[in-house]
Amino acid sequence: MKNYLSLIKFSHTIFALPFALIGFFLGVEHLTLELGAEDVEGILNFPPGFIIYLSILLGLVVLCMVFARSAAMAFNRYIDRKIDLANPRTAEVREIPNGTITPKNALIFVIVNCVLFIGTTYFINPLCFYLSPVALLVVLGYSLTKRFTALCHLVLGLGLSLAPIGAYLAVTDQFDWLPLFFSFSVLFWVSGFDIIYALQDEAFDKEQKLHSIPVLLGTKNALMLSNVLHVFTAGFILFAGYYASLGLFYWIGSGLFIGLLSYQHFLVKPNDLSKVNLAFFTTNGIASVLFAAFVLMELYL
Repeated sequence: MKNYLSLIKFSHTIFALPFALIGFFLGVEHLTLELGAEDVEGILNFPPGFIIYLSILLGLVVLCMVFARSAAMAFNRYIDRKIDLANPRTAEVREIPNGTITPKNALIFVIVNCVLFIGTTYFINPLCFYLSPVALLVVLGYSLTKRFTALCHLVLGLGLSLAPIGAYLAVTDQFDWLPLFFSFSVLFWVSGFDIIYALQDEAFDKEQKLHSIPVLLGTKNALMLSNVLHVFTAGFILFAGYYASLGLFYWIGSGLFIGLLSYQHFLVKPNDLSKVNLAFFTTNGIASVLFAAFVLMELYL
């Protein structure tokens, strides 16, 4: 189990899961307002069956996140196993090239998680079930894109951006603009920090004829584009708060998120990539958790 959790970098779920929770509770807010509850006390006054239903639904949404991401990461490791073996940065630490997990078992793991994901969406609602193959196509397809396009970072961002709108659909069974604004935020946020992460492999990717923004534009220009994408992230975060007339807690959370977003760009310089992991893992993980916490406080306090 430890090896498989390492294979899929389970700890990285922290990036998208907080935004899935935002989408879920925005959906709960929409649903409860339709049912006549204007605050958390009103929700708690609903019949116990309704509270149980929401709790089960939240569990199903979290399971969908885990299964989809596990399938995507394991598929990435399976497809890239020869590339990872040739890359000095990954040859010894990744489970398939170092022999900890066989390619066959990794592929079985992918298939099992895909089946579990689709099966879980069946118990949510028909719309989520019908859209589940599309979601899998996006999150699995990302692993192939660096073989033919430098826009692979945007495809990764698109995959994770499905979290807030998917969770909202699980609750409401309908599309809405507000969760889409958060999805756009995730799209540009993830794309921007994945460009930073890809700087580590710029020379290797050139040698292997793989595509990425650093390969296409060079280190300095890639960092500039990452900055631009994160400006779009901040713009959608701010616009979502304005659109929904959200209050103080939301704006505090937005300020912290945007501040940490800016901070990671001070950590990584064109001539110094030593702090890429700090920028990629720590800063972004803290930013997403803090932001989600303040959004939930805005909704329920």
